[in-house]
Amino acid sequence: MIRNILKETTPIMFGYVPMGMTFGLLFQDLGYPWYFATLMGLFIFAGAAQFMAIGLLSTGAGLTEVFISTFMLNSRHIFYGLSILDKYGKWGLRKLYLIFGLTDETYSLVTTIKIPNKVNEQDYYFFITMFNQAYWVLGCTLGVLIGGVVEFNTQGMDFALTALFIVLVIEQWKNIRDILPFAIATLSSIFVLYFFKDQMLIGSILLSLSILLIIRAIKNKSYG
Repeated sequence: MIRNILKETTPIMFGYVPMGMTFGLLFQDLGYPWYFATLMGLFIFAGAAQFMAIGLLSTGAGLTEVFISTFMLNSRHIFYGLSILDKYGKWGLRKLYLIFGLTDETYSLVTTIKIPNKVNEQDYYFFITMFNQAYWVLGCTLGVLIGGVVEFNTQGMDFALTALFIVLVIEQWKNIRDILPFAIATLSSIFVLYFFKDQMLIGSILLSLSILLIIRAIKNKSYG
């Protein structure tokens, strides 16, 4: 079973380890103890949110801004996570870990792979999730340790977060093929950046969400 899981998760390893190392290198510049990066990988395990946390920590963001930003960023997990609750079954604490460890890549695997014969489904999903998290934690730890020993010029590496968001936007576009949400998000960001620069992130998210909810309400009323 382990051999099959290694085979299935190897492509994810090649993505998680380098990305985790990038996070570790950037995190090291904040001046926190190295093991904080490892703990974030263990207890947060959210690539985009961890990168975003670097920017929030460096600017001294408040807990409210951190909470709203992280929740909105990872809210997509709610929607596709609901689709596999029944798939995971009544597995007690293991199910809680599977929910915690759900990422875009893990979701892709558990919804597409064919489980080998005579292999326990619960064990297979559990170890896939655990292996994927292990790759990420390894990358985070290696990055922060290497950054503490070898001097790196991390200038420009923070663009990894921007690049990650661009990839997420592209994936969203491929899924919905609707220009309206993207146009609303862009215009909202420009508006908030101009008038409320200090609260740009939260302001643009809330404004975009409000506009989309209003449009949805108008459509529902028209159809009703």
